[in-house]
Amino acid sequence: MPTSSAQHVTQLLQDWSQGKDAALEELLPLVHQELRRLARRYMFGERLGHTLQATALVNEAYLRLVNSRQVNWQNRAHFFAISAQLMRRILVDYARARGYQKRGGGVPKVTLDEALMGPEEKGHDLVALDDALKTLAGVDPRKSKVIELRFFGGLSVEETAEVLKVSPDTVLRDWRLAKAWLTREMGQSVATGNDA
Repeated sequence: MPTSSAQHVTQLLQDWSQGKDAALEELLPLVHQELRRLARRYMFGERLGHTLQATALVNEAYLRLVNSRQVNWQNRAHFFAISAQLMRRILVDYARARGYQKRGGGVPKVTLDEALMGPEEKGHDLVALDDALKTLAGVDPRKSKVIELRFFGGLSVEETAEVLKVSPDTVLRDWRLAKAWLTREMGQSVATGNDA
């Protein structure tokens, strides 16, 4: 997105936070494609036959965002980070409601590195990854946010650094360490049969 467009989105987000409803109406067409891209990315990693579709995921995230007026939006990257977090929560809540964590859902466990290999790795266990991320957040919240923003949010190193107010080098270092930590954590979970 060109800088002028990104600045325009940031201004609309700030106007929306200040109660200007017209800003939201102008904002949505500007961010809709990116929200759909995020939703498709999430859904592409889900099991075949998943009943929740990308459009429904965007709509649910939109409904939750509309109720987030109290958020003090920093910029476009912050908006997409929050949107990605909402979509992740929706999918995890959906999976938990369907009982996939308890029964395994017939989905094979994979490591974060395998999940990060790309869309050809379908059906990774989002609930197990979510649980591992929660554990990481208890140990190191920033590293957990780096994974969330980059892996789930699709943000670049620079956008992640901007949201977290750290240097790109710090983001890269946190990314490497967090991936190693999550790989180990998820490996222990699989080895012990513990999904929590």
